[in-house]
Amino acid sequence: MSAAATVGSVTGILEATYPLTWAEDWDRVGLVLGERTASVRRVLLAVDPTVEVAREAVERGAELLVTHHPLLLRGASFLPADQGKGAVVTDLLRAGTALWCGHTNVDRSTLGTVGAWIRALDLQHARPLVPAREAEDGAHGSRLFGLGVVGALRGPTTVGALTGAVAGIVPSTARGILHTGPGDREVQRVAVAPGAGDSFLEQATAAGVDGYITSDLRHHPALEHVEASADPASVPALIDVPHAASEALWLPLARDLLAGTEPALEVLLSEHTTDPWGGRFG
Repeated sequence: MSAAATVGSVTGILEATYPLTWAEDWDRVGLVLGERTASVRRVLLAVDPTVEVAREAVERGAELLVTHHPLLLRGASFLPADQGKGAVVTDLLRAGTALWCGHTNVDRSTLGTVGAWIRALDLQHARPLVPAREAEDGAHGSRLFGLGVVGALRGPTTVGALTGAVAGIVPSTARGILHTGPGDREVQRVAVAPGAGDSFLEQATAAGVDGYITSDLRHHPALEHVEASADPASVPALIDVPHAASEALWLPLARDLLAGTEPALEVLLSEHTTDPWGGRFG
């Protein structure tokens, strides 16, 4: 990396790898805060741009914070410093720390969240759960894949064993990982949709998989899925992973991308979990 590395050049690497045009129309991705000409020596990667994460970026001397989730997805008219999003903006701007967010454009990439899960589970014969509209390549080996993935595990296992394996892959949370049905049910073909995925329950069922790994499974859609047949084994078992944990698998890929293209850039992973639940009983 030359001394001329800037917010613009580093985010340019991200946007060449995860083109902003790959994002959903409703999404808000790209550079949110900061000067494109400002120099960058250190980057912090995190799932969510929370107050805690913003303060971590400042404390660790990062000139650029890169997060998966957008800060202002639903927009905002007021950003006072005594409110969460206002505090994030105020703290980052005061420190001169830029913020770049990548979301559904990252989700669709072979170097994004879906690619991270393909690697983590070593899925064979992987294909998109929801295909992309057209084939397109990004930079640095990134390819537009689609939303979610369907593939085969290296060998048969059980729902319980797979849930345990997933728990060992993603960051630990207070809630942990949930599954439906008996733990000894056999699985080999699975679908995965990082992040909220109960809108893809029908696609997962139609794909003929044994299990479906996703996040934010609400009571009624999950129950209706399980109860869709008199024989529960005829529909995929569900494995519910906390949302932020399921998407945190992308962060090491982003670190490797930036470190590989800008070798002198120091790329840090956030030490904070952004899962909102801090404890449980029962």
